[in-house]
Amino acid sequence: MSGEPIRVPASATDDGALRELLERLWDRYDRPEFIADDPVCVPHRYTDRHDREIAGFLAATVAWGNRRSIVRDACRMMRCMDDAPADFVRHASDRELAQLTGAMHRTFRGDDLRDFVLAVRRIEERFGGIGALFEREYLRTGSLAAVFASFRRTFFETEHASRCEKHLSSVERGAACKRLCMYLRWMVRRDARGVDFGLWQAIPPSALRLPLDVHAGTTARLLGLLGRRQNDWRAVEEVTAALRRFDPADPVRFDYALFGAGMEGRLRGCGA
Repeated sequence: MSGEPIRVPASATDDGALRELLERLWDRYDRPEFIADDPVCVPHRYTDRHDREIAGFLAATVAWGNRRSIVRDACRMMRCMDDAPADFVRHASDRELAQLTGAMHRTFRGDDLRDFVLAVRRIEERFGGIGALFEREYLRTGSLAAVFASFRRTFFETEHASRCEKHLSSVERGAACKRLCMYLRWMVRRDARGVDFGLWQAIPPSALRLPLDVHAGTTARLLGLLGRRQNDWRAVEEVTAALRRFDPADPVRFDYALFGAGMEGRLRGCGA
């Protein structure tokens, strides 16, 4: 991908011009070569559904900071789980779990990983997998916010240290839940380019919400897709609603478009 800046036309507030720009950005960034340094490359290391679900969930859990350091640390977490995340979750002994120590990624530590493994184990035993729980809750509620709230409550029913709760955002407290939104994008969406997996077919792509971080938020505000200044759940709903104007069935396909342009600082106003 070339490094020239992308000019935002003065008419970008017009839906036609904005649609054209979003499609160009989507085509530029929604490609397998862009994900080589993206956390989604971690579940792409596996072919089994449950391996992908668990690897994806843990990679999304630590997805803050520099993308390359996220991928490096998430891959190290997978090695700590013998590079077989589903089997490790189901069968790791107390001795193996006790060996999960030290720093994993920034403030996410080995004891956090141990608590997360045990919580996922209980979900596997009770529901048949993370995806089965998400799909069941969506069919029951029809609301992604309700699904996120239910998932968090269920997840922390397993005994755990209270400090690890900060690693799973609470939509009930108004958090943007960027990492959960990103994880669901990976698991629900399917496109012809092989970026997302399309494993959870009971949840339609139209129900997804944009994973809103600093980069996507910056781009969305520059393009007039987001007016709210705070990156919280209300902002997520606002920007996702704006993107539905351009693709009602799959608004979150523009995620990499907004994130990539923001991360690389590629957008410039027409007078810049």
